[in-house]
Amino acid sequence: MIRVLVVDDQFLIRAGLVGLLEAAPGFEVAGEAADGAEAVRLAAETRPDVILMDIRMPGINGIEATERILAEADGCPPQVLVLTTFDLDEYVYGALRAGASGFLLKDSGPERLLAAITAVEGGDALFAPSVTRRLVEAFARQQAPDPAAVASPGLDALTSREREVLKLTARGLSNVEIADRLFISEATVKTHLNRTMSKLDLGSRAQAVVLAYETGLVTPGS
Repeated sequence: MIRVLVVDDQFLIRAGLVGLLEAAPGFEVAGEAADGAEAVRLAAETRPDVILMDIRMPGINGIEATERILAEADGCPPQVLVLTTFDLDEYVYGALRAGASGFLLKDSGPERLLAAITAVEGGDALFAPSVTRRLVEAFARQQAPDPAAVASPGLDALTSREREVLKLTARGLSNVEIADRLFISEATVKTHLNRTMSKLDLGSRAQAVVLAYETGLVTPGS
């Protein structure tokens, strides 16, 4: 049973999501919140597996709520799935940067939504890496690399192979494609990526892609 917290400031959308989840086998509604502050409180109280997070809300928006929830999570943090009206959204970029596992358009069908929740709960990539890359590149172009991040001890702790895997991940290659490129197994790619995320204290593959661009390891268009 996947326990889901639904967060959206529009009652009809929230009620529709709750109704869909309650009718679907294998899902349980852990709670529903109408704003970011309530989402933070309920996430701590109910400890859901996945949070459907509206990104644009008055007061505490989805980005700040995601940051707070993941920072305050004890043990196994929830997977945050951002809901948005259009994919090239700077708010979505901010949420991925904060540790959200992926994003989904609000006009996605019920089957797509349930499949997305199942995917992120299981730790799988929600989208082809190229989709995340397209979003990240759209906004990474607007800012220069952060010198402090480039000099981060965490990046220095990466092995040459881990940096190579991170760069290829950020360029939109899948694990299978990276394995073929480097002549290693897919399992080895996953191991390198997991170690990289652990060393850099990252919670998702999308967050790793954002970091690679913001530190200058990869440049837009490369």
